[in-house]
Amino acid sequence: MPKVILISQVPLPFDKIGSWTTLYKNYLMSNHQIDYIVCSEPKLKFESVDYSFVTNDFSEKVIRKLTKNTYYGYLKALDKIIKPNEKYIIQIIDNYGIVKNLVDFLEKNHKRNQCYLQFFYHSFPPFYANFHGRWFFESIDEMVLLTHDSYLAHKDTYTVLPTRFSVLHNGIDTSKFYPVSIVEKEQLKKEQNLLDKKIFVWCSQDRPKKGLHIVLDAWKRVYETRQDIVLWVIGCEPKSPVNGVEYLGRIPNDELPKYYQAADCYLFSTLCHEGFGMSLIEALHCGNYCIASAAGGVPEVLQYGKLGKLINEPNFVSEWEKAILEFLNKESVFDISIPKDLYSAVKWNEGMDVLIENAKKNMG
Repeated sequence: MPKVILISQVPLPFDKIGSWTTLYKNYLMSNHQIDYIVCSEPKLKFESVDYSFVTNDFSEKVIRKLTKNTYYGYLKALDKIIKPNEKYIIQIIDNYGIVKNLVDFLEKNHKRNQCYLQFFYHSFPPFYANFHGRWFFESIDEMVLLTHDSYLAHKDTYTVLPTRFSVLHNGIDTSKFYPVSIVEKEQLKKEQNLLDKKIFVWCSQDRPKKGLHIVLDAWKRVYETRQDIVLWVIGCEPKSPVNGVEYLGRIPNDELPKYYQAADCYLFSTLCHEGFGMSLIEALHCGNYCIASAAGGVPEVLQYGKLGKLINEPNFVSEWEKAILEFLNKESVFDISIPKDLYSAVKWNEGMDVLIENAKKNMG
């Protein structure tokens, strides 16, 4: 039976917030199918998996420099695991740089036929230009994407696309992110002295590609006619004061649900091709009506408008103004219900099991 090896650029468990690291943490703490992790040594270890650690001592640094192989430590750690005449599924997360070195290593040591390379990509647009990517797709055995729309983008970009593809949607902990009753929502608003307000939330790092400046421009226009609203900006430092805007700064992930649960509408103003949008599905599961840019994987996540409002021209301030006013003036658009297991961590775990089982079948 093939063994499963996860190659991680960060130590696992990861002691900081990260979408895929959190998903793997949940998976590895359940009934999982990962046998080995190749990574630098973490502060704590998963008890249900074996490790092969990547070292970073002086001699390793010298060898990396002399060989010009950034991933020498990973290949050395991997070599300690792979045994003759055994089969392995090797999972790689977003690390395009390691693939060529890994394939060269496996071929040089006559181990390539023993391994099935499963590459997980957590962005949306194709990484390589058309004719520069063929070697990559010929080198891996399967590419796992976040959305089917991302696959279509890859299919349309590459003249030749010689590998298997699969899709595994992101998932969140729906035992933490869930809607509350009307009474509970009112109580949460009362605690913030906002019982008579419609609460909007924007949550992200403050980078131009996240579109906060577009939302703030739209907000100023809306606030001229509607003062029964407030916008919570989470995840960035305060900017110049804007009427009706409260900057809440960075909030620990475990405390986020109560803010989403108190809120009425979530604004996801990305101006880039997001892979999926974890905060979007967190807010969605907490009962927020979502207004989001129609870019990258977002339309698929919102089921092309079934689960929220998509802004087809997200760079236009007027489009956000119009969508916010539409939400405020038409309460019926808020009545959206979603299955509890949609985009859930439980569903992600099940999907990972299916991917591994199918990979084993593909190996024969």
